[in-house]
Amino acid sequence: MSGIAIRVDNIGKKYRIGHVEQNYRTLMETVKDSFYAPFKNLSNLFTGKRAPKSEHADEIWALKNVSFEVSPGEVMGIIGRNGAGKSTLLKILSRITEPTSGYGEIRGRVGSLLEVGTGFHAELTGRENIYLNGAILGMSRNDIRRQFDEMVSFAEVEKFIDTPVKRYSSGMYLRLAFAVAAHLEPEILIVDEVLAVGDARFQKKCLNKMEEVGHNGRTVLFVSHNMPAVTRLCNRAILLEGGNLKMDGPAHKAVGAYLNSDNNNSAVHEWFEPAKAPGNDIARLRAIRVRSSEGKIAEIVNITEPFAIEMEYDILQPGCLLMPWHHFFNEEGVRLFESHDTDETWQARERPAGRYVSTIWIYGNLLTEGIIYVSSGLTRLRPTKRMFHERYAISFQVVDQDNNSPTKGGWEGAMEGAVRPFFRWTTKLGQNTDMLAV
Repeated sequence: MSGIAIRVDNIGKKYRIGHVEQNYRTLMETVKDSFYAPFKNLSNLFTGKRAPKSEHADEIWALKNVSFEVSPGEVMGIIGRNGAGKSTLLKILSRITEPTSGYGEIRGRVGSLLEVGTGFHAELTGRENIYLNGAILGMSRNDIRRQFDEMVSFAEVEKFIDTPVKRYSSGMYLRLAFAVAAHLEPEILIVDEVLAVGDARFQKKCLNKMEEVGHNGRTVLFVSHNMPAVTRLCNRAILLEGGNLKMDGPAHKAVGAYLNSDNNNSAVHEWFEPAKAPGNDIARLRAIRVRSSEGKIAEIVNITEPFAIEMEYDILQPGCLLMPWHHFFNEEGVRLFESHDTDETWQARERPAGRYVSTIWIYGNLLTEGIIYVSSGLTRLRPTKRMFHERYAISFQVVDQDNNSPTKGGWEGAMEGAVRPFFRWTTKLGQNTDMLAV
């Protein structure tokens, strides 16, 4: 076990659903029932009465046979869709809940941030909660005092540090909770979706701090739906699906598998039942398609060729200013670019009811090789309101079919980067004789 910070061996967690919860019972009632139970069973034996059967309860495995190891100083991501078992796994590792089967072993002090304000006592002040959490981690008062000012400054709660945290807003709660978890120097930091709350500035601040924590050699388990954050912070990630471990490998490959795990991700996504299509009583999405320059459905796009993304939708109520748009992402979840409808025909013009097809043409020599995901939506303007937003509605693969793209300029190897645009270069041979001599 040397050289291992976390070991998970065939962990499983089973929950019972659909059973009737018992009301809270006092200690006196429990003792009283225990005392009379033998006599009640004896009475039932003579009268022929049987004890009532327990109500049937369905069982569900939130986790099943999950195994992995994490080395000291490793920053590992845990990704998967809602209900995949991510939070359950972290609760087991944080000793909040016990596994039904298997076991987990952790070596080192653990700091957990699983929910906003986890581990805080509502009646205590921010100051008192900092010292309480530090004591739970086994830190001395001097160690906590040394980090205190930095934590308070990071959380931006200087004016409220002596106020009971029950009076904090959710944002203040989050900032202080993250500051405590990240600054009290646990050997293992477990963070669950901390970036889901808070403004963009604070999210960036959290990312920078977690990057610093990882560089300082502490072990980090990071759960997030923010794929660029996962690939930025983690070299490795595990992908959970339906409680099972589907993949364990480099973060960018795990993210690619996660984004491609939806069977709907293809070059065509159509909704044949209007009532089930994304949208509302104003507009509904009917289809998103990738088309080649010849107008054919294109699962594969040649890197040098132009292609189109086609959005088909119904306007059900006339009289609205509407704007279609697309967001483009690579395999790591990085947003490459976004584009809004630029057709002047419908700008500042209310649209009548009817079936519409909006097409955006993407020129060749822009995207690099790999899988591209497209999120599509329609927004009403004045006032602004989103009619629908279909995340990762379609996907397609960009390939260099002849491996002789003009963007390579004769280079035979792979070209890195999120995009691969074709830029104009010029090279001139200097006419100065002194320059030529050099």
